[in-house]
Amino acid sequence: MNKDLLCITSLNKQAIDELLSRALGLKKEQKEGVTHLSLQGKTLGMLFEKPSTRTRVSFEVGMIQLGGHALYMGWRDTQLSREESVEDTARVLSRYLDGIVIRTYAQDTIELLANNATIPVINGLTDLAHPCQILSDLMTIVEKKGSYEQLAIVYVGDGNNIANSWINASLTLGFNLRLACPRGHEPDRKIVEKARSVASSQIQFCADPMEAVHGADVINTDTWVSMGQEDQRREKIEAFKNYQVNGTLLKLAKEDALVMHCLPAHRGEEITDEVADGKQAVIFDQAENRLHMQKAILETFLTHQAQEK
Repeated sequence: MNKDLLCITSLNKQAIDELLSRALGLKKEQKEGVTHLSLQGKTLGMLFEKPSTRTRVSFEVGMIQLGGHALYMGWRDTQLSREESVEDTARVLSRYLDGIVIRTYAQDTIELLANNATIPVINGLTDLAHPCQILSDLMTIVEKKGSYEQLAIVYVGDGNNIANSWINASLTLGFNLRLACPRGHEPDRKIVEKARSVASSQIQFCADPMEAVHGADVINTDTWVSMGQEDQRREKIEAFKNYQVNGTLLKLAKEDALVMHCLPAHRGEEITDEVADGKQAVIFDQAENRLHMQKAILETFLTHQAQEK
């Protein structure tokens, strides 16, 4: 059994499909007024080095709705800010908590925490991976399209943690994925090399966004300037100016293509108001589904039901 959710590759296809089914079920039952107290008596620690809206609120509310308690810990509010080691922090928190969600910069940090914790560690975001977001996005696709299989899913924009996680999801689940990223802003080199060696026909990389979105069922994008890259803003805006998801680009996709953005959106940069507020956008459904997917993840990992890969 996998103790931790550090990236999409922590899960096999069966485990992902079970999470999707459970999240959809939890959403339906919440709308019907059904309550669940599967995490009653459980406490989740939320260790955040990076600020957040959706991740923090969805995990906190999710714990409350499942009968548990969430404890927010800003990085600067802990002894990590005074050079206590990640290893010692993991050992101490394991004595107090039932699980940890961490949102930080380096993937190495979360892996070090997980290796020294005796409780589940869930990746709330690193610069390399954002598994909870992609699981929520897959939930939205299944909710709207019935399945992720046989779809052409496209990502346009920066080769960041979202792009990396979409590649890992495609490697695990087998759906067709096309990515359009400017040269010099491609996804993680090791992840790309693995994709090219393992799934060369299933995952396609191109520099032209118009080529990528032709006939697409789903178009994803994300901010061009991630947290910690503010000093690169001017350079990235120039490099990405032809990668905007706008009406012209959308016309090249299927008529019923979904438009997705994990938020926060910088309207007028990576996406236009016309598209973000258009009838094909499911952006706020994505945001809502973070709550239901986080609940499924928490219930699975904090009750030790995660499937071994």
